[in-house]
Amino acid sequence: MQPNQQRSQIKLGDHVKIVLKQHQRNGKLTEGIVKSILTNSSTHPYGIKVRLTNGKVGRVQSIINWKQEKGEFQKNGWDSTRGVNEVTF
Repeated sequence: MQPNQQRSQIKLGDHVKIVLKQHQRNGKLTEGIVKSILTNSSTHPYGIKVRLTNGKVGRVQSIINWKQEKGEFQKNGWDSTRGVNEVTF
């Protein structure tokens, strides 16, 4: 089971990439901050449904964690679209 499919791996305030209902066919992703978790079950095969702070609703495709170290931001996240960990500076 991938992290985006597990409710326990997604927290309020997480920076995530979601796929909106209207973009499910083309896979276009939208980034944002989780305001609320809408999926009630502990897992979902297509990703946990969330509402972002901008009001958009979709299923989480990747979880991005921001961490500040020595004045530089490091972006570490798990990306289900690639099935690998992604590290970008």
